[in-house]
Amino acid sequence: MTHEREITEPVDLCLPDGRLDPAAVGWTRRPLHRANLRGWGRAKRWEYWGIVTPAHIVGVVASSLDYAGLHGVYVLDRATGRETAEDVVVPFARHAVFPDRSGTGTASVRGGGVRVDIDQRPGGTSIRAVAPGVELDVEVPLPEGHESLGVVVPWGPHLFQYTVKDVGRPVRGRLRLGAEEFTVPEGESLAVLDHGRGKWPYAVTWNWAAGSGPGRAIQLGGTWTDGTGSTENALFVEGRLHKIGDELEWHYDRTDWLRPWRIRGPRVEADFQPFHEHASRTELGVVGSETHQCFGHFTGRARADDGAWISLDGLTGWAEEARNRW
Repeated sequence: MTHEREITEPVDLCLPDGRLDPAAVGWTRRPLHRANLRGWGRAKRWEYWGIVTPAHIVGVVASSLDYAGLHGVYVLDRATGRETAEDVVVPFARHAVFPDRSGTGTASVRGGGVRVDIDQRPGGTSIRAVAPGVELDVEVPLPEGHESLGVVVPWGPHLFQYTVKDVGRPVRGRLRLGAEEFTVPEGESLAVLDHGRGKWPYAVTWNWAAGSGPGRAIQLGGTWTDGTGSTENALFVEGRLHKIGDELEWHYDRTDWLRPWRIRGPRVEADFQPFHEHASRTELGVVGSETHQCFGHFTGRARADDGAWISLDGLTGWAEEARNRW
């Protein structure tokens, strides 16, 4: 079990010379870090929003790796299994703008026929994404008292990552696929944010799982945080965060991604049954990535801070493995 410090006051991620500020290492219940990254070539900035509706699963990513921008829009039709995906690479991340704080300011990227605009305000976030054959226009309100998990993961003074995982946000709006328009119905749809700012090692692998349902949500990570003293694991009950400081064991079949996944720890007994696998690969010479993101349903349980076990049965979301050279 890690012994992480809860941060309750605003803090800069970096010292004036660009190294990680030791005072920034810890976790938060709301975004308090300012990502004052300096230097070029190793810095990564991204906003990923995943949206689960009764009919579709949508993923929107805007990212800058300094030497390239990787942006995309993905839609899965849950009834037919049909995928609509548009991914683009923009040299030197031209036209990419990212705020240095989660929850404030505008992130905007464009290139290759894809445009993503994410407008963050105190009361919520507006997301508009356009790609060939796809248009998404949604509002993601921020309920009063809703908490998110912010974590700084330190590999060292020059390599580190700040992430915010905001799970189980309500969402409403519309999705257009070709000539068809679909409602994203509030009360039946949930959104998840992965906000990232940091400086990464060249090669890294991570696991991530997130599931949401009425009044409950789960956020689990692994591999990339192992041995750092930080974890990105949390249970959410009625919007309240219960931090889980244990490193978890992940069990899944890399030869058959649709077989059940098992995620275990002293406070986590989660099972995940995929119903669809989305595989993506990017190769840019010495830079590349391979991600297997499986969508499905959770069962099992996780333990809250007071010791009570909370059921995960019926939560919908994803579990993934990502391998990156960047």
